[in-house]
Amino acid sequence: MSKNDRTIFEGRYLSLVERDGWEFVERRHGVAVVIAWTPEHELLLVEQYRIPVARRTIELPAGLVGDDPKRGNEALLDAAARELIEETGWRAGRLTELMTCPSSAGLTSEMVTFVLAEELDWLEPGGGDDSEEIMVHRVPAAALPQWLNDRHRAGLGIDPKIYTALYWSAAKARQDSAHGDPDRQ
Repeated sequence: MSKNDRTIFEGRYLSLVERDGWEFVERRHGVAVVIAWTPEHELLLVEQYRIPVARRTIELPAGLVGDDPKRGNEALLDAAARELIEETGWRAGRLTELMTCPSSAGLTSEMVTFVLAEELDWLEPGGGDDSEEIMVHRVPAAALPQWLNDRHRAGLGIDPKIYTALYWSAAKARQDSAHGDPDRQ
């Protein structure tokens, strides 16, 4: 917060703030967004009902960093690992921070960090914590455009961060190919 900020409302995770005549939502925690490809080259996506948009959405696995006081000062990659297992049931052998960027710069101070999850192993069904009803989708790379289009036509919201994940995945595949590692995603 800057010295010119005026808090209009404060909740548990968010505040409505006014700064220089501009109202926006302030997010207290960072967000880890996980790009995870299974060994079979399927992108892990989650589906859940989202109250703010009043419909089910298709998203990348993601979650708040350090939102639970019992976890202390949680590191970003620890949160990404936790959320991946919690939401999808998959564990990553390696996590790499790719990029931190605003999620909606005109609306919120929220910054999301994209994390690449590699060397995945399936542990359990996933589905989220007790407050979530998450459906896990494993979508083959070649089927993604049509699959996403079908979900959109069925009335589900499609989180645009998925398309960012596809961009980063294609860029990584080009880099791996240039370095002689065609088997890495």
